[in-house]
Amino acid sequence: MKHQNKYRKFQLQQKNIEALEKENSRFKRVYSEYENMSDELWNLENDKTEPVPDDFINAMILQASYLEDEIEDWLIRFNKKKTDIKQ
Repeated sequence: MKHQNKYRKFQLQQKNIEALEKENSRFKRVYSEYENMSDELWNLENDKTEPVPDDFINAMILQASYLEDEIEDWLIRFNKKKTDIKQ
């Protein structure tokens, strides 16, 4: 059984992400970079054939966390905007 990619933390907000990607090209680039980095991290950590230095993985984790923070900010603003429109 495959383990879930722990770096994909925004799966529950996929509809909002898709709407933001259509609305904003910068968000689309940031999210795409995050997806690519998440996949690469997952592959590096689960690859049993070639060891990768911890410093390299830690640097990628740090970069992914910066992207996560930026994505979270976008989603918070998007959700607030949606709430304001409903009122």
